[in-house]
Amino acid sequence: MKIVFVSAAALYNEHGEILLAKRPEGKAMAGLWEFPGGKIEPGETPEHALVRELQEELAIMVSESDLMPITFVSHAYESFHLFMPLYQVKKWMGAPRPTEGQELAWVTPQNLHSYPAPDADIPLFDVLASR
Repeated sequence: MKIVFVSAAALYNEHGEILLAKRPEGKAMAGLWEFPGGKIEPGETPEHALVRELQEELAIMVSESDLMPITFVSHAYESFHLFMPLYQVKKWMGAPRPTEGQELAWVTPQNLHSYPAPDADIPLFDVLASR
């Protein structure tokens, strides 16, 4: 089975809310809410990939030194296995804006489960809600 390596961010605003992005139509798992981030390219560290993805997806600048590892998920989907570290991000430059047609929502940790999400993200919601 193919293994897909992805880095994701739990971006926290000043109110303690976490940013979720809704996958746009035309993409796999369209309509589901997920953490911003993306695939780790060959030769990239998870941190470098996340900094790149946040710039591409949200037009924000994040320093690798501001990424704090929280947890990870390892999840078997039908056609691939996903491995995804999740980083806490509380500091960035710029205002997050959707650059790839996605919808954004700031959500309290306790309300994360109100948003339909990919199966791999659900255990991460549990971790964030209990912090």
